[in-house]
Amino acid sequence: MIDTHCHLDGEEFQADLDAVVARAREAGVTAIGVPGIDLQSCETVMALCGRYPGYCFPMLGLHPEEVRADWQELLAQLHRKMDDRVIAIGEVGLDFYWSREFEKEQLLAFEEQVKWSVEMRLPLMIHCRKAQNEMVAILKRYKDDLPGGVFHCFTGNALEAQELLQFDRFVLGIGGVLTFKKSHLPEVLPAAVPLDRIVLETDAPYMAPVPHRGQRNEPAFVAEVMRVLAAAYGVSEEEVARQTDANCEKILNISV
Repeated sequence: MIDTHCHLDGEEFQADLDAVVARAREAGVTAIGVPGIDLQSCETVMALCGRYPGYCFPMLGLHPEEVRADWQELLAQLHRKMDDRVIAIGEVGLDFYWSREFEKEQLLAFEEQVKWSVEMRLPLMIHCRKAQNEMVAILKRYKDDLPGGVFHCFTGNALEAQELLQFDRFVLGIGGVLTFKKSHLPEVLPAAVPLDRIVLETDAPYMAPVPHRGQRNEPAFVAEVMRVLAAAYGVSEEEVARQTDANCEKILNISV
């Protein structure tokens, strides 16, 4: 299994990082994608991935909740940190859940990073909350040129899935929400989303799956997501692991 989205560089893991990675390996996690969210985390992401080369893979981006009036300067500095170790641009996107104070800046910063994706031929790791219409409108402008990416933490309905899957080289990131008692994803996904358009993720340390809900999430717990996904699609866990790993290799250039 590959955990495509894990904030392993966070302070939540500082005290027992090697143990967390050991548990992930023991659980069958063969690679971890680690996204940046701001300038400081882009430094810690690169350091962490240097500590576990060939196992942790860095993504760099400016998260929408970190976008302020100085977004242009931040992106200029972030752009200079890009090198050939970076596998994707992320975590980027739009988030109007808490506030629309910097709506204009978010839209501009997201579009700038979408342009980076086209220019650098790097996939996008996209975060979107309460902004799907605006996000889709921007992506449509670059639809034919985008190399692909992941719509991280998909929790929507069949119509929302269909709208996102119009972007041919993109997949949906499915995490712990799938396992929640009130989640509709076990019904929505098999009806609307082929297994070759899904990747696994944890978003650790957040969004821990059942039976770990309320605890610190960690990459080993991606196994719980895989189990529920296999049951929902009526296939073996091995088939889910095989297909989602293949999707990662194709979209995120993570091969293990």
